Amino acid sequence: MIGTVFRSEDVPPGDRFDHWRELIGRTRSPSDMSSVHAADFWAEQRLMELGPVTVWPTSFLPTRYRRSPKLVRQSDPEMYHLTLLLDGGLALDHAGRTSTFGPRDLHLADSSQPYDLRPADHRERRVIEGVGVDFPKALLPLPPHRVRELLGRSQSGREGLGALLAEYLVGLGRQAETLRPSDAPRLGTVVLDLVSAWFAHVLDAEAALPPETRQQAMASRIQAFIRQNLHDPELTPPVIAAAHHISLSYLYRIFQPQLQGDTVAAWIRTRRLEGARRDLADASLRTTPIHAIAARWGFPRASDFTRAFRTAYGLSPKECRFQGPSEGE
Repeated sequence: MIGTVFRSEDVPPGDRFDHWRELIGRTRSPSDMSSVHAADFWAEQRLMELGPVTVWPTSFLPTRYRRSPKLVRQSDPEMYHLTLLLDGGLALDHAGRTSTFGPRDLHLADSSQPYDLRPADHRERRVIEGVGVDFPKALLPLPPHRVRELLGRSQSGREGLGALLAEYLVGLGRQAETLRPSDAPRLGTVVLDLVSAWFAHVLDAEAALPPETRQQAMASRIQAFIRQNLHDPELTPPVIAAAHHISLSYLYRIFQPQLQGDTVAAWIRTRRLEGARRDLADASLRTTPIHAIAARWGFPRASDFTRAFRTAYGLSPKECRFQGPSEGE
């Protein structure tokens, strides 16, 4: 498991908002916090420290966070604060801009500048849900004067690199119970690479990124593309390369760290077989014909599927179905 969990119901009702204020003060830059729901407050948070990057999925009743010039002068951790909003509405005054945000919007704040982040409707007792990401400004491989162009602006997390970043952040929260602490530094590196690539994309400044960051971001995009298209039997390395406007040789080079000695085609086949194996072990799919499951995972010929499945797992798809889930699954 990665991260520590805070639930307001674990704290006496009268202390909940004060506890939340203290927790956010430790998590993000100090700010003045207020809520009309302070007397009966509710919040949850999972704090995941991934090396120098902190990711924290959270839900809370409407709260206002104001970081004044005085607070900036008193304490500046030199951090960027990125927020993915999943449910609810927010408004932000920051860096000379006023913007509003809805579900699947992203916004960036700089701890070195004042801000006023507030709920769209502070009176409604509706939970706001999102994911916070905090990291040192020095780790972002982009010129600070370019990053300033993004401060306080609403950015979409519904398509392209923004959607890929959003899905990765949401996935971290969902998988936190199964992740190991030893995974944390690597996961933090991926978060920072995705954030950097997304910023550069928005700013059209990819040339400012180190080659390894661009390659990591491209590899993440390619993996997401493959997983979304595993059902397509025409999904091959040339098709993947063409879809991303890269050469086959570049595809193999940036994908090499994920392959562990396999070819790209073998990696795709393994993902397909894993998906088919899960479906075969799923009792709710017991009446679905095996050939239909095979086709769903990109095997249009039942004989090819049976042969590949037996080679990978040492038993036929039919035997797997009657065996049910194996231990640890």
